Amino acid sequence: MTTLTMVEAVRSALMTEMERDDRVMVLGEDVGKLGGVYRATEGLIERFGPDRVFDTPIAEASIIGASVGLAASGVIPVAELQFLGFGHLAFHQVAHQLARLRYRSRGKLTAPVTIRAPFGGGVRALEIHSDAYESMYANVPGLKVVAPATAHDAKGMLLASIRDEDPVLFLEPLRGYRLIKDEVPDGDYTVELGKARIAREGNDITLIAWSGMVPQAERAADTLASEGISAEVIDLRSITPLDVDTLATSVAKTGRAVIIQEGPLSSGFAAEVATTIAEEVFYSLEAPVQRVAGPDTPYPFAAALEDFYLPGQSRILGAARKALSA
Repeated sequence: MTTLTMVEAVRSALMTEMERDDRVMVLGEDVGKLGGVYRATEGLIERFGPDRVFDTPIAEASIIGASVGLAASGVIPVAELQFLGFGHLAFHQVAHQLARLRYRSRGKLTAPVTIRAPFGGGVRALEIHSDAYESMYANVPGLKVVAPATAHDAKGMLLASIRDEDPVLFLEPLRGYRLIKDEVPDGDYTVELGKARIAREGNDITLIAWSGMVPQAERAADTLASEGISAEVIDLRSITPLDVDTLATSVAKTGRAVIIQEGPLSSGFAAEVATTIAEEVFYSLEAPVQRVAGPDTPYPFAAALEDFYLPGQSRILGAARKALSA
């Protein structure tokens, strides 16, 4: 085991899989000579050469469109979008081509394509760089959407994503690239896609989050513990497919739930989680489900407004106390 940051774990997974399977290649803007804008692909082109680590033009639709064709030809592409906020420029390729290839070809073709994309705020990035649009992709049938919160899961889930026969959108927390670090196995391992992680066990309330919001949920659980309240923290890991069993079991036990997301409140993925809880364990609820999210505004790029936009401890704890007082 070695202590790695999130971005080091991503690089370790890419190295591991490219060594194991010579069909795997990496493509995207600046992934080769520069090593990626956040250095996630640093050293790959020196080790595997320009035929397997390919710098593309600044053209997101072309990156995904080329990946569809490569996959249909037997290659296993790992495409990088520099930021998920730029994904709109490739959404027609993702939703209309990539995610439909198996369906459209009646199972004759699969699309083993992994799209890596950092997302989320808190790093004072420019406009459109910090948006959290995971709910938009969660509504694309045929596409898995996963979002690890630890370095351990980043490596194991990225290896599982690359080995999946169908396309996976692999979301990496921009703020956590170097802030998140934990123990990561040195060798080959996978973490099952579609299986949530119980980050902390508790009995009084369930805090549900994914990616960069998981550390915030864990901090809130620490504060609640100092007040004698036992909070369970569920790290979804996977947006789609959603681990309904783990969610339902936890909320049936605690009777209360708070869902935390970075994206805007309306039509966000927290609404899907809340609906699932209502469908599965409505009669176990002791209080209405609470959501903590960004406001229904474009993501701000002024520092003071960014701090206000992102869900923080005061809002998470306020929602938890509201649920507990009902």
